[in-house]
Amino acid sequence: MVKKSLACLVLIFAVLVHSSPVKETERYNLKSLNASPMLWEFHRITSSNANQKYMYPQRDSAWRRNAVELEHNALLRYSSDRAFLATSIVGGIDYRGGETLGDTIWPGVDGGLYLRGFVDSLEFVLDARIYAEGHSAVRPQSYDGEYMDFQSGDNNDGLEYLSYARYRGHMALNMGFARLDLGRDVVHWGPGFYNNLTLNQFSLPFNMATLEVVVGPLTVMSLYGDLRIYKGNVTEKNKEARNLYGHRYELNLGDLVFGVSELQVVYDDSNPWLLLPIVPLFMEKGNFTESGNNGSLSFDINYRLLNMVRFYSEFFLDDMQSPISLIENDNVQAKWAWMIGSHFSKNVFLRKHMVEAGSLVEYARVEPYVYSHFKENTAQFAHLEVPLGNQGGPNSQTVDWLAYARVDGRLTLGLRHRWFWKGTDYGSALNDTTPNNHVNVPKKFLFGADMKYSLTPSIGYEGNFFSFVTEWTFFDDRKIYSRLGLKW
Repeated sequence: MVKKSLACLVLIFAVLVHSSPVKETERYNLKSLNASPMLWEFHRITSSNANQKYMYPQRDSAWRRNAVELEHNALLRYSSDRAFLATSIVGGIDYRGGETLGDTIWPGVDGGLYLRGFVDSLEFVLDARIYAEGHSAVRPQSYDGEYMDFQSGDNNDGLEYLSYARYRGHMALNMGFARLDLGRDVVHWGPGFYNNLTLNQFSLPFNMATLEVVVGPLTVMSLYGDLRIYKGNVTEKNKEARNLYGHRYELNLGDLVFGVSELQVVYDDSNPWLLLPIVPLFMEKGNFTESGNNGSLSFDINYRLLNMVRFYSEFFLDDMQSPISLIENDNVQAKWAWMIGSHFSKNVFLRKHMVEAGSLVEYARVEPYVYSHFKENTAQFAHLEVPLGNQGGPNSQTVDWLAYARVDGRLTLGLRHRWFWKGTDYGSALNDTTPNNHVNVPKKFLFGADMKYSLTPSIGYEGNFFSFVTEWTFFDDRKIYSRLGLKW
């Protein structure tokens, strides 16, 4: 009986914290009351017999069934037999600073509207906000990697500040046999949290379309993404086209899940045909000009044991001359990456307080020239000069260890350790080009790399209308982040 009550409470808290038709990825910006939605989604999956599915963003069917009850705190609501709409004001104030940032952002203010609802089989969600920031740096940079506009004091009565807009949203049509989703977001494929290799939640959002088809235990998702090559919003060079196509095939056998993901990035030679799930991209790429397209293939596996722990791994193949060259691993043509991890989670009662606690550990190795291409600023696996996959980029090694807890669904605690190595030799940057067409070029993994260690404790509170979070990072990546958030 106690276990059943605990399971029900955990489910209730998980649903209350998450209030959207779409299960979200983590965010640098556009923070909601729940600062780490994906962490708690993975915790829920690990600590229960819930269905495992590692393609995000994904539909949250529980929200639609309980929308009227879940959205009782919304500022405006409309409900009928075939439609529902909830509207909230969202925003907050941030403080960001530290040596790594090279700047102090204060105040950082954001505000906007959060809409979600459905009409018959159509579901939608939109989070749109305007930002204004004060910076101490003479030449401030965008902390989240997207565009920003500098307002000069000459045009604003001496007041200088940065302003910009951000949004994420989805409009999805559920057709019974399939789901078509159009929107702007970050895509995360695979069972890892920090170090997924193919598509990673800590990359940057892009405009996209996905088509999902479920046949028994098999789920197939096709993806199109409109990528940008250069940072900033003023360069004419971003008229050059970089497009992403991807397929993910996921076989769910209960506690055991197998996944296969393939990507193709095409430069100035797009073709909608690649969106079809029956088109094997690793074969179709041979029909495109080699200098204008880039392909990858990855395999991942996840096993959940005793509704308490998950063990998972992913292998990413960017390129190879032959299977033997991949094993010998002494040539730049052997472009691969590997990730392994485990996630432990447990829910208990302590003096009538519900505690959700867990720990996850991940290791990732990314070989030189992974995500790169023959010619710079063409078909790299990148958006706005940031990798689509592992954020360490090519020629890197990462170990992450996170311990976390949440009390009564409100008070959150976290402690993250990170060990990071980044090579300095050729093949360490996205735009490094492989010399001499890969012929007899030795590979130097982590050449010139120094280990960098960072420690990040965090504490937060998640309420019905307000939230607060503070994070400090010490040692080799010193910075601080605090936020007071609002949703009404």
